[in-house]
Amino acid sequence: MAGEMSVQDLLASKEKELLETWMTAQTADAALRADLLSVDDLRKQSIEFLRAFVQAMASGNLGDIAQPEYAKVRDTLKSISKSRATQGFTPSETAAYIFSLKDSILELLQAEFGGVPDRLNTEVIRISKLLDKLGLITFEEYTRGREETVKEQQKSILEMSSPIVTLWEKILAVPIIGLLDSRRTQQIMEELLQTIVQTGSKVAVIDITGVGVMDTLVSTHLIKTASAVKLLGAEAVITGIRPEVAQTVVHLGVDLGGLVTRASMADGLAYAFTKLGLHVVEKKTDA
Repeated sequence: MAGEMSVQDLLASKEKELLETWMTAQTADAALRADLLSVDDLRKQSIEFLRAFVQAMASGNLGDIAQPEYAKVRDTLKSISKSRATQGFTPSETAAYIFSLKDSILELLQAEFGGVPDRLNTEVIRISKLLDKLGLITFEEYTRGREETVKEQQKSILEMSSPIVTLWEKILAVPIIGLLDSRRTQQIMEELLQTIVQTGSKVAVIDITGVGVMDTLVSTHLIKTASAVKLLGAEAVITGIRPEVAQTVVHLGVDLGGLVTRASMADGLAYAFTKLGLHVVEKKTDA
């Protein structure tokens, strides 16, 4: 008799039908990004999530998604949302995934309980609240995924803008371009020390020609970097200190007396050659 079946039993008995209705809604939606996700992959995701969702509801819990029975639902939804964030989906396109399921379930409830208005109203409210909570998880995980992607991109940009290269045997160069804040300086120092250990280098030429601003903390980090390099049995040479940067350092009262400095990277390389007992001579060719 209509209206006597529980919602969880209804979804379990109509799971395949619900899946097809949901898939039709998703593929017809303008939010579908076929360029980022194939229909086959979308179907696999939907089957996995719907199965976990129906199994969780079978427990009779239609309200508290923090309970253990919803663990797989949460994990699956988080994985889907995070992957879509990294793939390039927009927030609305990602949210459409769970809300299209909501619409499909409401259609099913209408067909089953349409003749019992009070029951229909009760179940619609319960299901809507449940799926709205899952929608929040989608948004939160999408945001977290985007933040992680941005951080990875920033890290890649920093690594590209501050490469550590081998100029000569036992001589490293670190040309730094752009803003040199405390966090970036710390990252460069860690990578430089690791490279010195790996290569057995004895001199590191740190060129800051492309650095426009240097505050007290950054100056302090450079001093600490030079000290750390020295503890590894190597020496740091700071090159490319432009006039305005030099004035800032003096104005701040930072003592760079303990650092080896040279005007240009070429001068720094010449110092490194001398330090290692190397000489560059012009090769004579026969006339």
